[in-house]
Amino acid sequence: MSQPFKTVVLVVEDEPLLRMNTVDMVEDAGFEVVEAPGVAQALKLLESRGDISIVLSDIDMPPGMNGLELAELIRKRWPPVEVILLSGKYVPSDARLPKNHIFFSKPYRPSDVVAALHRVAS
Repeated sequence: MSQPFKTVVLVVEDEPLLRMNTVDMVEDAGFEVVEAPGVAQALKLLESRGDISIVLSDIDMPPGMNGLELAELIRKRWPPVEVILLSGKYVPSDARLPKNHIFFSKPYRPSDVVAALHRVAS
């Protein structure tokens, strides 16, 4: 019997401990996870893998492009990829948040993020 297809989630977070905790949360929710410590690595993964369905990204990630800019680029280059944004420092206005993206302020309830992951994966 073959394994059922698992939705692939790319976790983009520059803080190693937060990234590890987020990866564990997403895996525990039944998703396959790939991870990137920043936007440059996330873009390389998106370019090299065609199986990423959801990007779960922090907004504040120095240096260079931030999570909002990454979300806008994903919408242009990979329109089917869903994006969920997280931030403990930044709250984007509705005008700044790319269309059809979900935002959670840190600290967030893991159950809320997991529910959003399942909602956009279906």
